[in-house]
Amino acid sequence: MRKGHLKIFFGYAAGVGKTYSMLVAAREAKALGRDVVIGYVEPHDRAQTLALMEGLEALPKRQYQENGVAVEEFDLDGALARDPDLILVDEMAHTNASSSRHHKRYKDIEELLNAGIDVYTTVNVQHLESLNDTIAAITNVRVRERILDSSFDEADQVELVDIEPEELLERMKAGKIYAPAQAMQAMDNFFTLDHLRALREIALRRCAERVSRLQGASAPKGDEHILVCLSSSPSNERIIRTAARMAAAFKARFSAVYVQRDDEEWRGQENEKRLENHKRLAQQLGARIETLYGEDIAEQIATFSRLSHVTKIVLGRSAVSKPRFFPSPTLTERLIGQAPDLDVYIIPDKAGYKAQKKKLFRVMKPTRALLKSVLILAFVTIAGLALEMSGFPKTAILTTYVLGVLFASTLSASAFNGLVTSLVAVLLFNFAFTPPRYSFHALHAGDFLTLALMFAAALLTSRMAQKIRSSAESAARSAFKTKVLLETNQLLQSVEEEDVVFEIGAAQLRQLLDCPIVTYAYAKRRIGHGRVYGEGKELLLTPNERAVAYWCATNNKHAGASTDTLSSAKCLYLAVRLNEKVYGVVGIAMDEGARLDPLEQSIVLSVLGECALALEGIQSRAEKEQARMLAKNEQTRANLLRAISHDLRTPLTSISGNASNLLDNEAGMDEITRRQTIEDIYEESNWLIGLVENLLAITRIEEGKVALHPTLELFEELVEEALGHIRHNEDHEIATDGDPFLFVEADSRLVMQVLVNLVDNAIKYTPSGSRIEIAWRKEGERVRVEVKDEGEGIPDAVKARVFERFYCGDHEIVDSRRSLGLGLSLCESIVHAHGGSIEVKDNVPKGSVFTFTLPYRKVDLHE
Repeated sequence: MRKGHLKIFFGYAAGVGKTYSMLVAAREAKALGRDVVIGYVEPHDRAQTLALMEGLEALPKRQYQENGVAVEEFDLDGALARDPDLILVDEMAHTNASSSRHHKRYKDIEELLNAGIDVYTTVNVQHLESLNDTIAAITNVRVRERILDSSFDEADQVELVDIEPEELLERMKAGKIYAPAQAMQAMDNFFTLDHLRALREIALRRCAERVSRLQGASAPKGDEHILVCLSSSPSNERIIRTAARMAAAFKARFSAVYVQRDDEEWRGQENEKRLENHKRLAQQLGARIETLYGEDIAEQIATFSRLSHVTKIVLGRSAVSKPRFFPSPTLTERLIGQAPDLDVYIIPDKAGYKAQKKKLFRVMKPTRALLKSVLILAFVTIAGLALEMSGFPKTAILTTYVLGVLFASTLSASAFNGLVTSLVAVLLFNFAFTPPRYSFHALHAGDFLTLALMFAAALLTSRMAQKIRSSAESAARSAFKTKVLLETNQLLQSVEEEDVVFEIGAAQLRQLLDCPIVTYAYAKRRIGHGRVYGEGKELLLTPNERAVAYWCATNNKHAGASTDTLSSAKCLYLAVRLNEKVYGVVGIAMDEGARLDPLEQSIVLSVLGECALALEGIQSRAEKEQARMLAKNEQTRANLLRAISHDLRTPLTSISGNASNLLDNEAGMDEITRRQTIEDIYEESNWLIGLVENLLAITRIEEGKVALHPTLELFEELVEEALGHIRHNEDHEIATDGDPFLFVEADSRLVMQVLVNLVDNAIKYTPSGSRIEIAWRKEGERVRVEVKDEGEGIPDAVKARVFERFYCGDHEIVDSRRSLGLGLSLCESIVHAHGGSIEVKDNVPKGSVFTFTLPYRKVDLHE
């Protein structure tokens, strides 16, 4: 299916004529015979717009309830069912009702394009994501409805709809855009002449940039790699957009990294949600998201930059001033020190300053880890008093406090918690063991020094314990991820069935997430039956859930819970894909409002990647086997055609010639000649009949179309009946030797075919007058049959190939006709169908012995 073409009518402000121009272009397309419909157009009660809509088919709008108010939205399903050539969908950046399939209208347009429908739409410059901060700085208005720059740049055509700002203001005053009262308010705020001129300049420049990007799209990307640092700061969005613009300008690779620390227990749900939005924004703007774990943010970023060959780093800097005493280097300074070869771009972060002040205020609140630390130190104090009563020196008690701080620090990686624990330890030691007792005073200078050294030792011990704990947890995360992936890879290595791949993947995800998993296979744009691993089959296999899974598979995108597409679903649906090919869908049952954390999401995607590789391998092997069978069939066809063109020509020519002689010379032909001619026709016809029977029989057996009908047979009778069907047996001595009362359980018709082919083969390849012997005897639960001849024998190099189809060797046949090489191949197929074996050996002193086995059946003759 071809992808639809997108045309954007682009302007710098409302009222420049985007919708009007779109409708004019639509009417021109309709005049050319195209099937044009209006999906959604906002007329704004403008007479000219309403006039242009007349004569164009308009699809019904869909009704939604939003906060108890009925709203009308574009009906995506109705448009897909209508399937026009061209559809008009106004306001590409519009935010849909919360119960719609997609959160944004540009996602609706993407689905229309994927369905092969051409789309006309409209966009203003202030709706472009990367320009949001720039336009907000100019107009003091933050636009909430935005589209990705990639949607704009990847459009097949962008038409700039432009008028002079002065003319736009005249139209505004004349009431052609808004009602008079609304127009006056707009001109006092957004629609000022300076604002419009700036917006127009940005729109013109952005169109020029798009042309430049398209011209350079085919050129390889340079060596630049830009890295943006993510955080939960409200202004991080601006930093991400700045980095995205830089990546587009430099045509560089674009990555976004977030360093997760173990002491981030103060972050809160608001910051968590903001951080997830920032990650999603960076991903939408083309960044590859990476999550690192460690205590030292600068070290993690510098190490990642070296390994990933980053050339430029973009990060924000808050306006927090340095303390006057004991100033510590900022993140920027430490990053420059650890990565001096990188270009570091600093974006001021005022909002981060306010957030940090709030964070410092929240830090003063007690936490569970801090309470545990205080309880540990209280226990250490009691233990110290016991040690003192037992006569231990103060040094032992001091060491006990240091061990208490060390133990408390292992419970939390928070630096604040370590600082407070160290301080409390010093105060308790001073209170309980430094004269004057049970007060916070110290009389001797030595006591001050002891307390200072104790604080330093406790604080250093705390920091070391925190770093060790942080490193251990980071290593544990990496080890866990590696273990899961290695285990998944090992389980999938020997799998040959697709269902088993999904079963293993679901088991691994259940072990990781501890929630029900749903799997669907997907092939040829059809989704298979869902399978639930865990509880909730009735809730997770509903038609609505299946529809979300099907959308995920056909569009190769995430959908369902915790996404902006069909978010009312109970599962998060992820495609099992390799590049652009989808092999199936996995659904993860999610609680309301829940999301996968970065580590879980990384492991889930890696497990699905392993499953996709396994499914690709299975399909690849199946395709190779199919190709091998096709090649084999093609070889068979070629051999058959070659045999028909050569080996069948002689008997057919003989039959035709003899029949012609009978017709032309019937009156003048003597009786002896006439009889000989008829016998020749008869023999040639029998040869052809036997050949065709062999060919049809071996084909039916190998295709499994012949069912065996084994019966109890006396083998000697089978031999006698088979010899009655053999031609030319008067030229050879055929002898039999075997137990006359030996019974076999076999299909008599097929076993006789084996005997006929083997004896006929011996007759053809041995001189006249030679001896052929058929012998049989019982061996265990089998009957062993041998057909011996006194011919030239078969070379050892040829023995392995004599049972191949169409293999004839280099022997000359007595009647000058070559065989098609089907007889022995048919014998092998029949014997194997009976569960026996067949082989060829040398006959001493000369000739060959063909041996095959059949199932033995014991019969009591006295019954």
